[in-house]
Amino acid sequence: MQAFLFLVRLAGLLSLTSRVLVTSVLQEGLPESAVQALLRPSHISERLVGLQVRGSDFTLGNTPFLILSGTIHYFRVPRDYWKDSLLKLKACGFNTVTTHVPWNLHEPRRGQFHYSGNLDLMAFISLAAEVDLWVILCVGPYIGSDLDLGGLPSWLLKDSHMKLRTTYKGFTTAVNHYFDDLIPRIRGFQFHEEGSIIAVQMENEYGSYNLDKGYMPYIKNALLSRGIKTMLLTADTGQGLLKGHTPTVFATLHMKSIRKDTYEHLSSVQVRTCQRRGVFSFLSRTSWGPSLRGSAPPSPPPAVLMHEAREMLQLRFSLNFYMFHGGTNFGFMGGAAFRGHRLPMVTSYDYGALLTEDGDYTPEYLVFQKLFHPDAEVPSFRQRDCKPKDTYAPLAAGHFISLWDTLIHQDDQPVRSMGPLSMEQLSVNQGNGQSTGYILYETVITEGGVLNSDGHVKDRGQVFLDDKYIGVLDDTHQRLILHNDHHKEFLTLRILVENQGRLASGTSMNQERKGGSRPAPGSPEGAVPALSVQTLTVPPWSPSLFPILLRPPLASSIL
Repeated sequence: MQAFLFLVRLAGLLSLTSRVLVTSVLQEGLPESAVQALLRPSHISERLVGLQVRGSDFTLGNTPFLILSGTIHYFRVPRDYWKDSLLKLKACGFNTVTTHVPWNLHEPRRGQFHYSGNLDLMAFISLAAEVDLWVILCVGPYIGSDLDLGGLPSWLLKDSHMKLRTTYKGFTTAVNHYFDDLIPRIRGFQFHEEGSIIAVQMENEYGSYNLDKGYMPYIKNALLSRGIKTMLLTADTGQGLLKGHTPTVFATLHMKSIRKDTYEHLSSVQVRTCQRRGVFSFLSRTSWGPSLRGSAPPSPPPAVLMHEAREMLQLRFSLNFYMFHGGTNFGFMGGAAFRGHRLPMVTSYDYGALLTEDGDYTPEYLVFQKLFHPDAEVPSFRQRDCKPKDTYAPLAAGHFISLWDTLIHQDDQPVRSMGPLSMEQLSVNQGNGQSTGYILYETVITEGGVLNSDGHVKDRGQVFLDDKYIGVLDDTHQRLILHNDHHKEFLTLRILVENQGRLASGTSMNQERKGGSRPAPGSPEGAVPALSVQTLTVPPWSPSLFPILLRPPLASSIL
């Protein structure tokens, strides 16, 4: 997917009547007034007044300002390539980078924070300033971004009553602790502190969720009270804008193309504000990124994107490309969507960006570089900065270990229970439960029957009798026949369940517990109901944990 993010010039809202007419006015390149407003950090010495809306335009340091931004997720691009991507963003003509902050990666265990290596947010912000780019920072706590649970940590779901993205005390307490750690780290990078952060986005598309009217004001106050002084933003889709907008906060709008109804939503919001406001808006190339099931719809050709971009630039819209560089969903960070059935995200986050997954140029990059630099030749560094490619010999695995052989080497003792427990309910990982990977459920049976999951295996379970593979249980296969083996007194029933990613959005995120999803009657919420095997009673279960990121030897036997 590729998207534009626009700060809408209000004077152009009512005059937009003909795309053909508007496009014919703009031949090649940016209007002269837009070129003059492409300020970079090195252009501004006065830092007393930050990003503002003055009339129908933006100003920065009391100077007219046009935002041309591209999204790069620092956690999806190897740190060694951050500078390469930022330089290519600048060389294409952009003056701002937008990035999102994933809570689940920075606080994988409650109270344990990580900001080193590929998660060194402060180093990324500093590097953007060094390259001469402004920064728009999306701090959440929920960021979406096609991440597991939308970037929220899975240990929140250990609370059986959890209500994500609300003022439920269990959630706000966790958010407060997270912001207490995060905000002091980024405060000094704000514009008025001689830094490069010109705006901070709070939450993401809350108008589509809208379960608690007090939630967005709470997030606003949480940021302001901790020292955020740059312009605050909200981001919503068409109808969601009416519900997600927060008074005195700069309203932004996500959309796939220029639509009349979005302006009507905008006008409705502006009537309720004390001053005229611009809007962020997304123009998407596709409706969903790459997934395990099915492929994303075809992206429109560069000519169509150029048509939209020229029209918006002629109207002095500021814009953002989502994504400029998509990068990679390393490990199991990718989430999932639901479009009639579950759509897990794959490892690639290419997303139809202006750079390929590994950071090389695309034809679209060159097209938009020409738009932003109509009178200049393509920068010479483009040729010498392309990363070298090579062909590697096939890798032959000389040794491997089976899944069953690894069981005797597990450090953690199996958890015993009368029914399978979800990953989140387990006491492992210093009491934070299991976030990603695989979990193995075991029990002993003395006769065969029909194994019925009734949709409780989340997301995909491989079933074994002893070491023999029987079949799969998932959202489309929910019954398996277990045959008797008259030569054995008992058999070990094993179900290896794979967590394929929690939903990245939607009101059902509170139920995204893995291994199983719904409690059996009378059992504690969050417990996985016992799988039923007709003709026999299933004895207590023994879950064994396999977070593959922590136990690499499993990879060869599972993949």
